[in-house]
Amino acid sequence: MGLFDKLSTMLQGNKVNIDKRFEKLRQAVAGTMSKFYMARDRTTDKIVGLKVGEREKVEAFEARFKGLSKPPEGKIAMELKHPRIVETYEYGMTTDNLPYMVMEFLEGPGMHTVVKERDEDVMAGHRVRYIRHMAEALAVVHQRGFIHRDVCPRNFIYLPATREVRLIDFGLTVPATPEFMQPGNRTGTPLYMAPEVVRRRPTDQRLDIFSFGVTAYSICCFDLPWPVTETTGLAALAHDTVPPKPLQEVRPDLDPTLCRAIMQCVESSLDKRTQSMDLFLNAIKNLED
Repeated sequence: MGLFDKLSTMLQGNKVNIDKRFEKLRQAVAGTMSKFYMARDRTTDKIVGLKVGEREKVEAFEARFKGLSKPPEGKIAMELKHPRIVETYEYGMTTDNLPYMVMEFLEGPGMHTVVKERDEDVMAGHRVRYIRHMAEALAVVHQRGFIHRDVCPRNFIYLPATREVRLIDFGLTVPATPEFMQPGNRTGTPLYMAPEVVRRRPTDQRLDIFSFGVTAYSICCFDLPWPVTETTGLAALAHDTVPPKPLQEVRPDLDPTLCRAIMQCVESSLDKRTQSMDLFLNAIKNLED
């Protein structure tokens, strides 16, 4: 029995013929592990987000956890019900033995696009609001007992109609249990990666806090705390060898409390780093844009 056949026994329901059930309305967007479509569910006539795993990527990732009871992305996503997180309706296996997920379709750009385009129309006067939304989403992930492992602007969607931000992807997410926190799992986005990940040290939920801090920093100033000369895993080697540029120096107009809270998240030392997302939220609870 192959890997995907084994996975199928863990997933709910019968296998689904994706092409028969869904009308794909837009060209696929490539994600970390999957392809994402805007689609119409022919059984309900509802517009949804359809995520279908790419065989080689999913199989390579799952092979890292051979012998462990790693829940599939769909199961994890179904456990994360919160206004700051995309809602997942169902998950399962396709007739081609690929994992799929059906979720609400969110109309709006990824925050990486907003940052790349330096879009002040989106950001001005709302940065604290967006950062709080992202922190609330990640706090839920941690409270439910998971490590996201790929916190970065790309995995947050901005919704123009309501000026809110939601977390959308759990392709690399694992349980926050000892067997999943051993050294060697170097998954993530290098420019946002915590030094303990790239150095192959033991990890915990604080790796997400580091990545969140880099993300929040980029939301504030459309830049990263370190000079970017490399975008591969080598980029993360600077995260504990080169001091990050203080956010207050880059954006002296920002509230010093916000700047301090973000900079504490990007501490390379685990002991000095903010220890939980709840503590971060508490630090900024009295701030307004």
